[in-house]
Amino acid sequence: MSPEDRVYVAGHRGMVGAALLRALRAKGFEDLPVATRAELDLTRQAEVEAFVGDQKPDLVVIAAAKVGGIHANDTYPADFIYENLAIAANLIHGAFRAGVPRVLFLGSSCIYPKQAPQPMPEDCLLSSPLEPTNEAYAIAKIAGLKLCQHYRKQYGVLYHSAMPTNLYGPGDNYHPENSHVIPALIRRFHEAKEEGAPRVVIWGTGKPRREFLHVDDLAAGCLHLLAEPDPPDWVNLGAGEDIAIGELATMVAETVGYAGEIETDPSKPDGTPRKLMDNSKMAALGWAPEISLRAGLKDAYAAFLSELASDRVRSA
Repeated sequence: MSPEDRVYVAGHRGMVGAALLRALRAKGFEDLPVATRAELDLTRQAEVEAFVGDQKPDLVVIAAAKVGGIHANDTYPADFIYENLAIAANLIHGAFRAGVPRVLFLGSSCIYPKQAPQPMPEDCLLSSPLEPTNEAYAIAKIAGLKLCQHYRKQYGVLYHSAMPTNLYGPGDNYHPENSHVIPALIRRFHEAKEEGAPRVVIWGTGKPRREFLHVDDLAAGCLHLLAEPDPPDWVNLGAGEDIAIGELATMVAETVGYAGEIETDPSKPDGTPRKLMDNSKMAALGWAPEISLRAGLKDAYAAFLSELASDRVRSA
């Protein structure tokens, strides 16, 4: 990569895409074409091929996706599999047809089996069944990974993938039902504090363990990977440690300043018991995350308050 390269970040208005643009600009990249959803529907093949063919980027980073938490994935599986399959196929094939030499596709830790070994190595992919609540999203992300792998094998293009763990940070989605766990907890504890609510109920038993990576660490990891001339077909991008959801809820409550009780609701699904990624491949390439969970939560809450004050909180 060179700062003179033209880099198209698909999904630039989302949390991940915005973080990637910040990181690229900080490194001196200026030729960064973008298109809003109103200008370019990534689920439409003809539109994608026309845009990529016209822009002729040197690199495409696919950060665009339809994302959500357990409730959203379990409630709208057809939407999740269709939209994410379409985005991956259109951008990867469109980049190939336009002669783009390098593509980085961003997937998710949910591609790995429900009962994967912990921490999860890259080679456990497709070794046993997926978690049912997010199977549709996972299959779409696996398809994108495999598209990159096989285009690279057949055509010699440098198309590869990174599988981030659970992400959080500035620009997150705070939808009251469809958001991921950290933004959902930030919003609920903030509102409970504002309303003086005596307790907050969290989904499930609080026992499942999850790994969380600040989105700016993800962006740094992606740029580090893109500096590699011959990266693996796919690598994990994780934080290297996990935390029980119940402990996370306590940490978020402390960050927000909520002093009420925290209760669990075991009638709601827990999802996969544990999801910790094996980060050894990225470590061997010389990369490790720098933002601790506690520091990252403070940053995320400060960003939420800023977005709230300026009426920019994402809740779609």
